Amino acid sequence: VSLFHRADCSRRVAAQLLQKRLLSGAEAVNALRPFYFAVHPDFFGQYPREREVNENSLKRLNGYLENLQKPGVHSLKPTRLTFYVRDTTAEKDAAQHEILNSGFRAVSFTLQSRDMRSAVLDVLRSCSLSTEHMQDVKAGVCPDTQMYGAGIPFYRPIKWDKTFYSFTGSQDPEQQLDRARKAGKPTLSSWLSSNEATATKKLKDSLPRRAELKRLKKELCQTLGLADIRWQRSWGVAHRCSLLQSLSRLSQQSPDVLRHARGQILIFTDRSGMSAAGHVMLGTMDVHHQWAKLFERLPGYGGLLLRVQGLRERVGQLLGGMQVIYVERLQPVLTLEEHHSTLSALQKSLHSGRTPFHPHSLQGLRAMLENDRAGPALHQLGHFVLPTACEPLALHWFVRTNAQEARRRMRRQEELEAEERGLVLACLERLSLGRLYKEPSVTSAQMIPCCRRLMEEPPRCVPGLRLCVSHFYSVLQDGDLCIPWDWRR
Repeated sequence: VSLFHRADCSRRVAAQLLQKRLLSGAEAVNALRPFYFAVHPDFFGQYPREREVNENSLKRLNGYLENLQKPGVHSLKPTRLTFYVRDTTAEKDAAQHEILNSGFRAVSFTLQSRDMRSAVLDVLRSCSLSTEHMQDVKAGVCPDTQMYGAGIPFYRPIKWDKTFYSFTGSQDPEQQLDRARKAGKPTLSSWLSSNEATATKKLKDSLPRRAELKRLKKELCQTLGLADIRWQRSWGVAHRCSLLQSLSRLSQQSPDVLRHARGQILIFTDRSGMSAAGHVMLGTMDVHHQWAKLFERLPGYGGLLLRVQGLRERVGQLLGGMQVIYVERLQPVLTLEEHHSTLSALQKSLHSGRTPFHPHSLQGLRAMLENDRAGPALHQLGHFVLPTACEPLALHWFVRTNAQEARRRMRRQEELEAEERGLVLACLERLSLGRLYKEPSVTSAQMIPCCRRLMEEPPRCVPGLRLCVSHFYSVLQDGDLCIPWDWRR
């Protein structure tokens, strides 16, 4: 009896441990609902910089959680994330976090969990969100397993066929939800009529700042011999002006230091260094001293740039002639050192394979590298997304199988981009807009039908307005109007 009792206890403990470890993707999404509610980009329409930070961090977080669910993945590279978290409670813990005047706070943490449950708990705790709803998960028990353990057949929610609702006259919950979502979205005409005056005033107020920004940029490019000055994020005009004024003061205080910047492209971003694309990154949170030290180190990056270019060519040859690319708008910001490490890791992985690609067999195709990815993928734009650590045989099979589709997508994307450019120009003329552009997250396949509908049913708007095609409605601080690409008539 004692042996049987011990065996039964062992089975229960093992089952609990297994349930505790195997938190499904759906359960993880459900457990993270308070977090998604606090950081969702749609709540940051008036704060484009914070919204973009949250969008990029959510993509990386979802990729991390997705990789945790894949078989054969035992550990992932630690991932540093930053979120702007809305204060969704009445009480504000100002002692623990600095809450901004706008009602949200910045939180940074590093994910290095090896299982889904721990990752979910780490995210919630890092953002000071409640984990009480995780009690059942902590105990390794969920409703399904409770019913199953009690001898009741495995429970699964019923999803009826559409014909069931037609025959019985019952309400389809999915259709109800879809109608509710559509009812919550205003039409383009009604939203423009309600917000056009506000946008016009903000745009008029921003014109002097825009002129100052243009003057500062031109002056600095000429004085320092810069190829260009760019911004990684959609910061407001006032913030961009302040950054250029800081750079101007540094050039006056230390003119000898900035002579190394001649011919360079400067990008204002979240960190300082040399980017994977070979551009000089100036961290917006850094002080003049840190910028000056970076400019002093610029001559030393020449050797590393040559090594990175050589590595790209060698990796491309190992990939059958593919071009290895780094796309700033699609990838997280990488320093040149990090990019060199990524290329070296993939080169070692490819050298260990026994099935090399035939030389020049994949000429014309492109590959983008990602550290956090568990397996290869084909991007909708037509380039391959390759992990730095991947089984060479699996990589070879995936690339060979999808090479033809990759070429088709690349050709299709070129056609879409050409059509998009034509439609944007036509809309600018037809609607008398000051500017028409889109957010990086909006694809050409979404921008094209949006522009077509604007041409078919041009809304009444004041000439000279600046329109940004996005995923939601918003009036930006400098008067730009954001509209969803799938706006309602």
